[in-house]
Amino acid sequence: MEKSKVYFTDFRTRLGEGLPTKLKRLMKKAGIDEIDMEQKFVAIKMHFGELGNLGFLRPNYAKAVADVVKELGGKPFLTDCNTLYPGSRKNALEHLQCAWENGFTPLTTGCPILIGDGLKGTDDISVPVEGGEYIKEAKIGHAIMDADVFISLNHFKGHETAGFGGAIKNIGMGCGSRAGKKDQHSNGTPDVDPNKCRGCRICQRECANEGLFYNEKTKKMQINKDNCVGCGRCIGACNFDAIAFAEWAAVKDLNCRMAEYTKAVIDKRPNFHISLVVDVSPNCDCHAENDTPILPNIGMFASFDPLALDQACVDACLKCDPLPNSQLSDNMKQKDFHDHHDHFENTTPDAEYKTCLEHAEKIGIGTREYELIVMK
Repeated sequence: MEKSKVYFTDFRTRLGEGLPTKLKRLMKKAGIDEIDMEQKFVAIKMHFGELGNLGFLRPNYAKAVADVVKELGGKPFLTDCNTLYPGSRKNALEHLQCAWENGFTPLTTGCPILIGDGLKGTDDISVPVEGGEYIKEAKIGHAIMDADVFISLNHFKGHETAGFGGAIKNIGMGCGSRAGKKDQHSNGTPDVDPNKCRGCRICQRECANEGLFYNEKTKKMQINKDNCVGCGRCIGACNFDAIAFAEWAAVKDLNCRMAEYTKAVIDKRPNFHISLVVDVSPNCDCHAENDTPILPNIGMFASFDPLALDQACVDACLKCDPLPNSQLSDNMKQKDFHDHHDHFENTTPDAEYKTCLEHAEKIGIGTREYELIVMK
């Protein structure tokens, strides 16, 4: 396969040009204007950050992307899907409130914000995964699949399970509905916490498989393990966070499923990807906090190939020295420290990302071979 082109610029600025303007230049240098956006709906997938987290990308960067899309005649909207876990983004109302509190509004970003999988995370569409070994049909947020053009705007940072969060993580996991996130994360069926269940039966209305039943004696809902298919729709329906999964997938399985979900999102439509290696926190922006960065700010990357983009960002990170007083540097000072010769695995030894990149290449998302083109 021919090498993919990945475009890069650092965070140095010249007099009179701010970083959002420099990002616009990078996008154009990388060829985003090759995409026909005239009167097309353009989904810009990003992460709005959990409340309490300050490591997420600033809205200024989102506005730069939206501005370029509008210059090219497109109709942009920012989007993300609801979370599987309880938090400040588990339904569209709280998700939008979280986005607003973190500074993402039509005024600051220059475009609307739509939650891709609807009010309760149940508005999804099944998308076939060509060549999928783990996932045959991915459950993707409906609004995301309705878009004519797809752009990912990624905060490249560490991740407590997947090693790092970049383009594939932002797309594959981020575009999955709550049921889709369950597909990637869990191998089993959910359980109902009787201490949280109110017996309201709202979850039962969402179940198409008679996987839930109401216990008249306890006045609580219960899972019928014989009928439950583990689709996760009841989780989205519960307003009290009473339903959750206990059997989590191994890291390798999670990585491969995430890659296959990414393929479902970008297959057969124009797509473009941007990653900013800045505030490289050890954990995901889904946390309600962000620890000090483990690595210095490196720069902005753009490519039509999300796999090559992730590989280029990883390679740039591995060339840097760890920052002092970080989770990474603290780990390296431990007496029993085992050097994995990898900043992300040294930060979170139980995490691993290489199987994700390998599987993404195997199923045809892109290539890990790239040509890095530097823009001043």
